Amino acid sequence: METLHNWLAIASVGLSGQRYLQLSEHMSLAELLALPASTLQQIGLTQRQAQLLCYEASAWVEQALQWQAEAADHAIIPFDHPLYPPLLKETRQPPLVLFVKGDAELLRQPQIAMVGSRSPSPTGRKVARQLAAELTQSGMLVTSGMAQGIDSECHLGALQAGGKTIAVLGHGLRQIYPSSNKRLAADIVQSGALVSEYFPNIRARAEFFPQRNRIVVGLSTGTVVVEAALKSGSLISAQLAVDYNREVFAVAGAFYNPQAAGCHYLIQQGAKLVTSVADILEERALFVDNGLLSQPEINSTLDLCSKQLLDNLDEQPIPADLLAERVGITVTDVSITLLELELAGKVAVVPGGYIRVRST
Repeated sequence: METLHNWLAIASVGLSGQRYLQLSEHMSLAELLALPASTLQQIGLTQRQAQLLCYEASAWVEQALQWQAEAADHAIIPFDHPLYPPLLKETRQPPLVLFVKGDAELLRQPQIAMVGSRSPSPTGRKVARQLAAELTQSGMLVTSGMAQGIDSECHLGALQAGGKTIAVLGHGLRQIYPSSNKRLAADIVQSGALVSEYFPNIRARAEFFPQRNRIVVGLSTGTVVVEAALKSGSLISAQLAVDYNREVFAVAGAFYNPQAAGCHYLIQQGAKLVTSVADILEERALFVDNGLLSQPEINSTLDLCSKQLLDNLDEQPIPADLLAERVGITVTDVSITLLELELAGKVAVVPGGYIRVRST
């Protein structure tokens, strides 16, 4: 691996991941850093980037290394690190370095992005928190941007469900924006991770937040839009997901709610309508097929819900709502468990409902 010092130096001048990959075909990072400013300009760096790299990068490197040394849960993940998320590398502009406060191991886990309005309706808040909680309970890792509104509700839902969550920030990790989310940020660090491409002392700026969104989406196998106006950053995130060939989900809202108009537009454009968490979890089969999720193993130590469902299934198809009534649990929990059993080859979907698959 290239040294961390070299990665930090090249990241400090704002070189894009795409441009680095082009240059890396011809030289190593060490060779690139040894070039004079005039040659750096000749190979495509701007005059400003060349001057920064030659004369100011060392101060940025020192700042970053000092921040890393301050706490055991501070990590710097360069592009060639084993923990660098493989899905993020597939995007057009992957950051060369990620700064992480919390559990850096989470970066490589399968994630689902959740985004939406900063000024959601009360219903939107409730839906976001509930969906995040149910996704967490199903084993998914919820990733969002810790903005006010839907983002914050999603993180809270994941935490309240006893899970972990990742927040991607549009500034350095020495600050928290908005300041009203300081408690939330502290809770996320204890049960997840804060992530940023920006050096620790960089303060929040408006133009950083759209850039942050590409990382939220790039980390994730799919993106759920809970509430969004027609012109919003959430629709930009959805378009990024399409560009990255990732699944897009949208929650429909009230006819007269302007914060639902963006979701309605996405559904018209082909996003999957979400009426419950089961609509999202149905796509786990796609994730498994693409190697983005491991297939769950169901064995003799089945949990109570799985055993109850299997005990109530035979060769005659039974719909999910009737199963829920029989075993006394919610339709959502039944749908989640049936999906896991289906992926494990224990049940099958047929006209009229579900049947049990007997091993031969």
